[in-house]
Amino acid sequence: MTTELRDLRARVVAGAAVGIALALLAPAVHAQDPAAWPARAVRLVVPSSPGGGTDLYARLLAQGLAEALKQTFVVDNRPGAAGNIGAEIVARSAPDGYTILVSSNSSIAINPSLYKNLPYSAERDLIPVARGVITPFVFTGHPSVPAKTLPALLALGKREPGKLPYGSAGTGTPPHLGVRMFEEASGASFIHVPYKGLGQAVQGLLRGEVGFILADVATVLPYIRSGRMLALAVTEQTSQLPGTPTVAAAGYPIEVYGAFSVSAPAGTPPAIIQRLSAEVIKAMKYPAIKDRIEAMAFIPVFDTPDAFAASLKKERQMWADVIRRNNITAE
Repeated sequence: MTTELRDLRARVVAGAAVGIALALLAPAVHAQDPAAWPARAVRLVVPSSPGGGTDLYARLLAQGLAEALKQTFVVDNRPGAAGNIGAEIVARSAPDGYTILVSSNSSIAINPSLYKNLPYSAERDLIPVARGVITPFVFTGHPSVPAKTLPALLALGKREPGKLPYGSAGTGTPPHLGVRMFEEASGASFIHVPYKGLGQAVQGLLRGEVGFILADVATVLPYIRSGRMLALAVTEQTSQLPGTPTVAAAGYPIEVYGAFSVSAPAGTPPAIIQRLSAEVIKAMKYPAIKDRIEAMAFIPVFDTPDAFAASLKKERQMWADVIRRNNITAE
């Protein structure tokens, strides 16, 4: 074989190798092209068990996004460690728009102050996409408790401090911190009974193990309507509990709420962040999904990623102040 033929063959082989490499890389490049997103299934990681408020909202989103974008959106429940397991999965995922976090405010707003050694940084490793929905809370009492209003409940906590137990979804969760804020404002004192999740706290209240809980309206609404629980006051007016006064009307204008929000791994292309945010808002406006959101007493928030980031920064500071003032640590 001549030198010229050997050189030509070498160039052909090298060219073929480059072509094969580019062909193998093409799907990955295409998958990360913001204009092509979503080109395959998208995973919505929910850092809690099926059936809770976060899970219900994520499944509504999955339905709306799938219909609008003609692509599969899969809800992947990863409960554990107060939401930290699921949040870390997303924080460590490729920033390509195919792994998204749908979480309560515990994972992204509270846990950074509650846990000293988190395996991820909510501020650095996750990008705010959309606030999603606010979930009003309701003070819900057992019928056996003599206090039938929020002022009466707080008066009872002042008159008999440290006697009446209340349940929560766990130490440092919004229901726990929320009650603590009302204790601070009123001078009342109750016994905190942390359960492993709000569902267990609800069952504890139904069994009479605790006198009251602070919970999102959607979770306890069936029990309130059946008379097994009493609604004392809501943090935001809702059509689902039209006769229940707000905490502000009861004399305590304290802002406390739950939220189910959307975040993405840091480094996700801005074009994907913007489009995902717009599609989340669009999905919440679909008539069928809008009706279900209203039925669950969720309040949709139609904000931009920048607006969500600004409100999240303020929220983190609010929870951090409560945690620091009361020297609350994760159990």
